[in-house]
Order: sequence, then C-alpha cells, then structure tokens
Amino acid sequence: MQLSLVVCALPLLLVSSSATSYGCDLHDPSNPCYIAGGGASDLGPDPVPFSTRAYWMRRAIAALADINEGSPCPFAAFGSVIVNHTAPGKGTGEGDRADQLGVEVCIGANSLVRDGNPTLHGEIAAINNCSRILTDPDGPYKLSGPEALQALSDLSLYTTAEACPMCSSAILYGGFREYIFSTSIPTLRSLSWPQIVIRSREIFSRSVGRLSVHRTRIIGDVLANETEQLFKWQYADGECPSGCEKKEGSGCVKPTTLNDSTGKDEL
Repeated sequence: MQLSLVVCALPLLLVSSSATSYGCDLHDPSNPCYIAGGGASDLGPDPVPFSTRAYWMRRAIAALADINEGSPCPFAAFGSVIVNHTAPGKGTGEGDRADQLGVEVCIGANSLVRDGNPTLHGEIAAINNCSRILTDPDGPYKLSGPEALQALSDLSLYTTAEACPMCSSAILYGGFREYIFSTSIPTLRSLSWPQIVIRSREIFSRSVGRLSVHRTRIIGDVLANETEQLFKWQYADGECPSGCEKKEGSGCVKPTTLNDSTGKDEL
C-alpha cells in the first residue's frame, strides 16, 4: 500500500544478530561510551546533502520558539522535527539544482514541566504529535494505527541534542528511517547537564530479534556549533543564546521591547 507523502517502499537493511557494546556502564569521560556514537553514520555515506540536514536542524531549533510561547531560550532546549525525505518537497534553489528538502510532518519540544509529564522529552513529544497527525480522521493522512506505525519507518527525526536512553529507545521501537542529532551527550555533560550516560548507538547496538532487522541511520553533531549555545547557561553560567538576555533570578529570557504607541513593555 503506497500512501501519499508518508509511506514509500524502502528496502530493509539487515544487521548481524551479534551487536557490539560500547560499554557505557561507567560514568567516566574516558569510557568508550563517550567517544563512540558521534559523527557520521555507520551505514555508509549520507545520501542527503548537508545543506538539507542543516535546514531541518535549524527547523528543530525553531520549534523551541514555536512551542514555548515565542521564546528561543527555554530552559530545556530540546526541540525536534520529524521529516519525510521520501516525499517530494520544495527545493533549496541553490545553484543550478534544487535539492529536495522533503516534507515536515510534525514538531515537538520538551514539555515535561508545562504538561506535568516526565516522559515528554522533545523527541517523544514529536513522536506523539506525529501519531496524532497521521491518524487524525480529519487530517491530511487519515492513517489507521498499523499504517501510522509503518509510516514511521519512512521518516527522519531531527533533534537539537542526542536523545536520552528513553528517547533513543522510542526512536528504536518506532523503526525510524533516520535519527539526526546535534549536541552530544558528552557535550551536555561538559556543561553539567544531568544525564544518563548511555549513548544512542549503545542503545541501538544492544537491540536483538525483530528490533535488529530495521537499521536506523544515525548521524550526530549536525550544527553542534549552533545548538551548543542553547545549553550553556542553565548549569554552566554561560552566555545566553542569540535573541535572549540574562535576567536576574530567571536565567535567559526573551528580551522585552517597548511598544511605541503605549509606552509599555511587551514580550
């Protein structure tokens, strides 16, 4: 069954049943879990141009403001976008060739404090949003539950930071085609962020049975130079991200602007 914009037939890439463990049992930066799992994919050269990767990672960054009342500097700056690269999209218009960007299906951002739900990290919030959109009987896709699960295997998840073990497991169980992260867990730890120090590839490498049949392309450190500023002020007293300013007692906030007609500050 072929569904417009969502489901495309993709070959399944088989993985050996024996998985290499990166030994992430120690919370020590010299442990292999800190050095394994970053950078390029282990499925060969990336078929998607870097300009396209950068475009969607910046969309994941923009999702933070979209979901957090316009603030580009929420405390938990974990934003995600889920994209269909198997569907025709608009071109970049660069040079003589227009690279196909694909189609945005949904966005998400860390909402655990707002919603009182400790599972709502950015990646899981995005997956939940996509599930609602894909199965909405009045929406553009109108998929059944089984069809929506199948559709996930053709989608790519972009996120501003490497997923925690909970979110990595959700991406694994979802069978996503690709998972692209920016700031790594080691970098978050260097900025004093509390973490369960198990890298994403460690989670994926331990999968067995049916979970090991579908290989997810994992690409790390995309635009890390742009996303790291989002995480420097919360625990390490670093500078605020672009578009934000320090406010005593509140950390980094969206600056206020003066309304010329009323003379009042507006957010």
